[in-house]
Amino acid sequence: MNLGAMTKTTRGTDNNRVRMPRVFRRVAVTTLAAALLAGAAAPGVATADSRPVPKAATGQDRPELQKAVQTWVDAGFAGMQMRVHDQQGDWVGSAGVRKLGQTAKPPTNGRFWIGSTTKTFTATVVLQLVAEGKVGLDAPVANYLPKLGLDRRITVRMLLQHTSGLFNYTGDFNDDGTWELGIPAAGKDWVDNRFRSYTPEQLARLALSKPPRFEPGTDQRYANTNYTLALLLIEKVTGHSYADEMQRRILRPLRMRDTVVPGNRTNLPGPHAHGYYRYQDAGEWKVVDVARQNLSLLAGAGDMISTTQDLQTFISALMGGKLLPAPLLAEMRKPVGPYGYGFGLWVQDLGPSCGGTIYQHNGSPPGGYGALMYSTADGSKTLTASITMGDAAIDPASAYQKALPELLKQVFCDGQAAG
Repeated sequence: MNLGAMTKTTRGTDNNRVRMPRVFRRVAVTTLAAALLAGAAAPGVATADSRPVPKAATGQDRPELQKAVQTWVDAGFAGMQMRVHDQQGDWVGSAGVRKLGQTAKPPTNGRFWIGSTTKTFTATVVLQLVAEGKVGLDAPVANYLPKLGLDRRITVRMLLQHTSGLFNYTGDFNDDGTWELGIPAAGKDWVDNRFRSYTPEQLARLALSKPPRFEPGTDQRYANTNYTLALLLIEKVTGHSYADEMQRRILRPLRMRDTVVPGNRTNLPGPHAHGYYRYQDAGEWKVVDVARQNLSLLAGAGDMISTTQDLQTFISALMGGKLLPAPLLAEMRKPVGPYGYGFGLWVQDLGPSCGGTIYQHNGSPPGGYGALMYSTADGSKTLTASITMGDAAIDPASAYQKALPELLKQVFCDGQAAG
């Protein structure tokens, strides 16, 4: 799931309330500069020498940023930690509480579940394999994963752009508008099963057991299935685990020591804020601490752990051309369909008063946490953050929509309204 999505609540056949993604609003997107296609190709795998050395947070007084962080707490979230890098240097801050019932703020170096922000990492590795000639963007995915029985019309490009038509294994719409449940990812069913382990192949086969939502390439619908299949493709082509390839290609070269592909690991390592999940059980509202959860449920699509510093390092390196050749980076940032989605990136036009286009992939695992990752085209201005849910009776999606505009205005628009 991506926190950038608008969400709504509907009812499944069991009358349990299930939260699901709704079609994202269209956003106008400026044409990418032709210069993106020029220049020497960067290596497919980053080198340690190319790593942007992170500056220490200066702690300079920027009350407008601290106020923007506080807006999220005022909207009903338990806490937020945020990092901004721009022409003034680095700023870090937090607001709210680290844990319900305590007064300490969330740690600004805390780890968190990043949810669908993982998709940008997965897409980057796939595109590195494309750059190396090991994967074809327009080749059938069935060429690489023949045992799954995939429709041969589904290409690698379609996986990365969510245009495959495959059923979303965490639940999806039927043609008549009803919601078909998949693996529990919401409500009491998820709470009761949040430590259960899944393999990527189990997830893929569940999705493939359901009818497709549309013919490949004819529409667009956000589905975790696409990126779990991308994980399987990475493993098949390289002969190594997804976690090992992520370490070799991105995490180790960029020295992202606080970022983890957890597998079946349920603990957040090191300092972290606690996230909570509010759900109904037999008509009664309950709240549970979900700092511990097993996100093998979202393998390759939403399972990673990181920090605001590491996300800043990653998105700055990616946008700065240090992880992909220029032509593939341009392809990655080319929006398609009603979502304005590229390859693991949302493309968003803030208007001329804010400098135009920014790139992002926010995310949220099933419960408790949210991640924000935004960047300008050259990676020189970035925003990375984590939000934690608490026990307030709020709709997280509505609260998100309420708090986000002020944050983007302060970071990318110099305090002026977008437009």
